[in-house]
Amino acid sequence: MSAPVTVVVVDDHPTFRAGVRAVLASAPDLDVVGEGESGEQALELVAARVPDVVLMDLTMPGIGGLEATRRLVAGTRTAVVVLSMSGTDDNVFAALRAGARGYLLKESPPAEILTAVRAAAAGQGFFGAGVAGRISAFFAAAGANAALPFPDLSEREREVLALLAEGTGNAAIAHRLSLSPKTVRNHVSNVLAKLQVTDRAEAGARAREAGLRRDS
Repeated sequence: MSAPVTVVVVDDHPTFRAGVRAVLASAPDLDVVGEGESGEQALELVAARVPDVVLMDLTMPGIGGLEATRRLVAGTRTAVVVLSMSGTDDNVFAALRAGARGYLLKESPPAEILTAVRAAAAGQGFFGAGVAGRISAFFAAAGANAALPFPDLSEREREVLALLAEGTGNAAIAHRLSLSPKTVRNHVSNVLAKLQVTDRAEAGARAREAGLRRDS
């Protein structure tokens, strides 16, 4: 049989650590080789035990789990899986940028924790259902925005540019978009500046070349 996957659990709540340890102990292919309650202890345990995986909380005393993750990923071969109460976009993407190989919420079922540890040890990523949904939604939105022509423009500026491409004057744009003439002039100025063009005719030509339409 192959050697078990060695795991260190780092969380500043002893009761939660005990629960995670019990989950890991239920799997014969996993072996808990240490526990800590701070980012500093995570670094010390990894140096002493050289585990395959660290299950890391983010919010802890001292340097915290995020900085500990960053240092571990930069200086060791140990994989980090975050196990956190928080599933906000800021925390998830900060952990990914720090090099975490997985991210689970503390409410995740035991089977997900076991799967995440095994995946990380094998060099793969794993994200809990709630977290994976956030990541998918983020990249889907990013892809949709990237597909739009002139992504630096706001939605309203893009509407104004599309009307410029049709040769529409400011008064007509104001009427069609229910805006004041002054607001339209401001939008036109912003569009020209962002497209780095000198006049509305050039802006309209750029829009037509890009296939911009009112529904783009």
